[in-house]
Amino acid sequence: MGNYMVIGYEGVNDMNVKFQITRVFVFSLFSLMFFCLVAILMRADKLVDFDRTVIGAVQSQEAPYITSIMKFFTEIGSTKIVVILCLFIIFFLYKVLHHRLELLLFIGVVVGTPILNTLLKEIFQRARPDLHRLIEIGGYSFPSGHAMNAFTVYGILTFLLWRHIFNRSGRILLLLFSSFFIIMIGVSRIYLGVHYPSDIIGGYFASGFWLAASIWFFQWYMERQRQPQLASRMLKRSVKTSK
Repeated sequence: MGNYMVIGYEGVNDMNVKFQITRVFVFSLFSLMFFCLVAILMRADKLVDFDRTVIGAVQSQEAPYITSIMKFFTEIGSTKIVVILCLFIIFFLYKVLHHRLELLLFIGVVVGTPILNTLLKEIFQRARPDLHRLIEIGGYSFPSGHAMNAFTVYGILTFLLWRHIFNRSGRILLLLFSSFFIIMIGVSRIYLGVHYPSDIIGGYFASGFWLAASIWFFQWYMERQRQPQLASRMLKRSVKTSK
């Protein structure tokens, strides 16, 4: 795996690598800032009108077939389905691609998400909406666990597959696929009446921070590993050239 990652970085300008690392770090900071902003506004009851307006607009589309579709997307974001999907991805990374370090990144991000979500829910202890529920569920509301799981799983999947897809159309399809499921899982929670829109938005930002921070650390670590090996190779080449 180590060799793969070093080879994967070869031919990449040092400035480009550092720019990518910096960009991910900045994204994590902005995600954290926006999460804090949503949390502050939520605590100050400044999002009540926004939440009610969006819930009303989404639930006004209620119909039996739409309810079935929304329950399907909610089920996709459930713990059971997420675990099954993650086991498949773990198998693919380990057995097919033999990417051991990427496997550790994936496991760390996925396992850390529900832990972070539980911690945040205990901190904010926001009650779930009681306006019009189509399913019953317990626990606190902010931030949405489904939204966080969806953003993390499809986000890290996009990051890991991105480097193996080299054509523009393939990458666009990957982004559209991931974005579609992230958005639909979030919307399904609003439609079914178990989350406020601000829960979903807060969940996206919380996961955005956690995912970006994890990727930043991964890239920073791989860059640290790359430098000595590249220096050693350059030294060997210079010795061969001098001979």
